[in-house]
Amino acid sequence: MADIALTAAQIAAVYPQKADIKPYIAVETITAGQAVYFTSAGKVGIADANAAGKQQFRGIALNGGAAGQEIDVLHEGEVSGFTVSSLNADALLYLSDNAGSLADAAGTMSVIVGRVKALSNTLSDGTHTKVVRISTRWDGNWS
Repeated sequence: MADIALTAAQIAAVYPQKADIKPYIAVETITAGQAVYFTSAGKVGIADANAAGKQQFRGIALNGGAAGQEIDVLHEGEVSGFTVSSLNADALLYLSDNAGSLADAAGTMSVIVGRVKALSNTLSDGTHTKVVRISTRWDGNWS
């Protein structure tokens, strides 16, 4: 399992007008691009496929913030800023055993977070820009 690298300053919704983005209060310091989970109080913390209670995926933080601050969370849609150019289009992505990270294979608990998506042709040679397509499983029960 390899974690997917990201550049926090480049994390952004690709089509924000079509994405499902909501604000939440952070329970700990969260960085843009980290996977988050919901607490029982409806706040967000850093998700982790290897930590009891945090083994769920509810979205990707689009901005960072400290505990008590509001952050925007992408629940559904494409996000840029992840290094997925070497992965196959349509490859599954998972929650990592490293807190807040995405990976190319399942961690201790298999929590699917989305797929690699190739955007339409962007260059005359037919190459595609690849981004991460986030798809929150609201009915997911990871335990």
